[in-house]
Amino acid sequence: MKIKAVLLLAVSMLLVFTLGQTVFAFSDTSKDPNKSKIEALEKQGVIKGDKGNKFNSNGKLTYAAGVSMLVKAFHLNIDNIRFIKEPKVSDYYPNLKDNAWYADAFIIAQYNGLEVPKNVKANDEMTREQFAHHLFKAIVKQGDFAFIELYMTINDEKNVNKDYMDSIQKLLISKIATLDKKNNFYPKQKITRGVAAGWLYDGLEFVKNTPTIPEVPSEPAPQPIQDLKLTVTSVNKDINKVTVTGQAPNPGYGLRIAAISFVDGKAVIKVETVQPDPNKMYPQVITEVSASTYVDAALKPVLAPTEATASGDAAVSSPALAS
Repeated sequence: MKIKAVLLLAVSMLLVFTLGQTVFAFSDTSKDPNKSKIEALEKQGVIKGDKGNKFNSNGKLTYAAGVSMLVKAFHLNIDNIRFIKEPKVSDYYPNLKDNAWYADAFIIAQYNGLEVPKNVKANDEMTREQFAHHLFKAIVKQGDFAFIELYMTINDEKNVNKDYMDSIQKLLISKIATLDKKNNFYPKQKITRGVAAGWLYDGLEFVKNTPTIPEVPSEPAPQPIQDLKLTVTSVNKDINKVTVTGQAPNPGYGLRIAAISFVDGKAVIKVETVQPDPNKMYPQVITEVSASTYVDAALKPVLAPTEATASGDAAVSSPALAS
């Protein structure tokens, strides 16, 4: 009986050890310099291995995996946006499939400013500069951080996409990404899953440990578009079209619907000014500008407070709904 008890105990210990290894570690990362960071991301539910419990550190990171990883790690979402029509990933990225496992992540990335190329394919392999750029955009989505005014010398700078340079500089300054001994970044080189996981972990740590810049109250800038008004017209019994109009000082300005929030039976519509093209000349003629959206007919549309409407609710007219 004692022998059986000892054997049972030994088997139990072996099972605990084996299960622990399965849940909390990959079987192929023991020699990876980012091993601890990879395991930390796994415990957070950001990454996972394949059926063989392998992470494949040296494998190349696809756009499908990379975007999904960034969205999950930084808890990006579109919870504050209400859509009249359910968004599909193909609306923004025509080469992606609407019912694919990665579809929601790309939609969220689109609305959170990660600046994923429109012509991307799911299995495209990310370059180091591409992942750096998308990672930085996800980081600054978390808050306004102060970065040291320093320019890092990159030996292979001529190979860097100029649109990605600021992101790469900020990651280098923050020591989230590093150069090699010859100060090369290898921007066009495909990034490996292990390196991407290391940068991602350090990016999360940066956000966690770096205070954001406190907001300083300032005098509101005068709004170029005045006399904002809402017009509501019925599309059908369920949907109303809401148009916001205003008076701009010249035809270079425009309006856009920036956000819609829903509070106490109201659809609160926030508009933003579209600035004129600085490289063009416009006649100084008062011009009516407008932007439209669609809301549930059960909700009362109102404008969010702005400097142009702070004195009271903007005028709302509903010609198609008048009794």
